Amino acid sequence: MSEMTPREIVSELNKHIIGQDNAKRSVAIALRNRWRRMQLDEELRHEVTPKKYSDDWPDRRR
Repeated sequence: MSEMTPREIVSELNKHIIGQDNAKRSVAIALRNRWRRMQLDEELRHEVTPKKYSDDWPDRRR
């Protein structure tokens, strides 16, 4: 995974999944972005984490 581009990830997914082209593309981009975030220092990682995963949000289960 470390050096795979989204296009290469989609190519691998095509070996196992028929159709679902938009979903495969979305998954490939998300995987690549996650891998890239994990390569950052801890300080920078918090800055580029998607906002929907932010720890700053209030608890919405109330």
